[in-house]
Amino acid sequence: MRVGSTIYMDYQATTPVDKRVVEAMRPYFEESFGNPHSSDHILGWRSQQAIESAQAQIAHSIGGDPDEIFFTSGATEANNLAVLGLSKGQECSRDRILVSAVEHKCVLSAARAAETDYDMQVDQIPVDTKGHIDLAALDSMLDSDVLLVSVMAVNNEIGTVQDLDSIAEIVHKYGALFHSDAAQALEALDIDVRATGIDLMSLSAHKVYGPKGIGALYVARESIGRLRPIIQGGGQQLGVRPGTVPTPLCVGFAKAIELCGDHGERERQRWLNNWFVERLRDEGVVVEVNGSSLNQRHPGNINICFDGVDAHSFLGSLQPFVCASTGSACTSGIIESSHVLAAIGVPEEKASSAVRFSIGRYSDQSQLDEVVQHISAAVFEYEPGACCSRSRDSNDM
Repeated sequence: MRVGSTIYMDYQATTPVDKRVVEAMRPYFEESFGNPHSSDHILGWRSQQAIESAQAQIAHSIGGDPDEIFFTSGATEANNLAVLGLSKGQECSRDRILVSAVEHKCVLSAARAAETDYDMQVDQIPVDTKGHIDLAALDSMLDSDVLLVSVMAVNNEIGTVQDLDSIAEIVHKYGALFHSDAAQALEALDIDVRATGIDLMSLSAHKVYGPKGIGALYVARESIGRLRPIIQGGGQQLGVRPGTVPTPLCVGFAKAIELCGDHGERERQRWLNNWFVERLRDEGVVVEVNGSSLNQRHPGNINICFDGVDAHSFLGSLQPFVCASTGSACTSGIIESSHVLAAIGVPEEKASSAVRFSIGRYSDQSQLDEVVQHISAAVFEYEPGACCSRSRDSNDM
């Protein structure tokens, strides 16, 4: 996707809203704007009907039922509701939570809050060098005292796809609940929550060409009663998630979900992914791809270590031509290395050179070729001879 002179390769941070999604939302901003909880007039009825239709569409796409879909402000809130809502409602001896070492930071933070606020014990499940859960370790960590296991379906940094079926089978053997953060998943794979055995699953609209500010938590019907609200309000959505449900955003979310999951598009992105890496290497750029093999990762995810560069300053040198991201975070002015790369064994020096490029629905070969040229020039300029095997003369050709 081009925005002026800028090529967008940060689809896993957020996606542009599909024009068809915008059109689906428009009537609920302009005409059918009633509060869906206003039960005494027709505009309220229309909005409520739209909400119910959106729930049905989202539920259908993941193999659930409409009354198992609870709208939230996004995947972060959905993850918090899953972890903290279950911890708050727990009334038996299950006082442990297991989370993978490569979870999104909002899951890790929610788990820490559960330790502080609800006296839960939290342990991290190790992963292998590709980011896959160590299933034997998971089995050994489980017991009758585990309440919840949370493992993200598709990693947001390195794109690794987890074996959800095997994880669910192990988790349920011990009577625990299985939660999965699937914010990145719906563009990468088909998920049937019932067939897989997922008890709770978090979703986000803005990762699938929908609007920001809306997400959902799927909760299997038999587990709804175990969940407690983490915010207080007027009792909307069965009291699980109070607050006025934003009709236009829900409609947009449902439309976006309807449009995603195109297998042909996934294969196109996978081909572009592989082509992009090979083009970089053809240009002499020394790169190392982090994460799993191409057929076991998000089709649009490419997390690359560039030999000898600092990722933040390197991305700065690509401005304003290329949008991409690092996996590190800046807190109080201090840059922290990616916990995901640390968990898969990438040394800190290498991790500091890692950049995540992501391909999406509006990427094409000409854009990627242009990005390769920008990267090649920037890498060569950054550290002549160390990161690029070509001579300056060939770089100028």
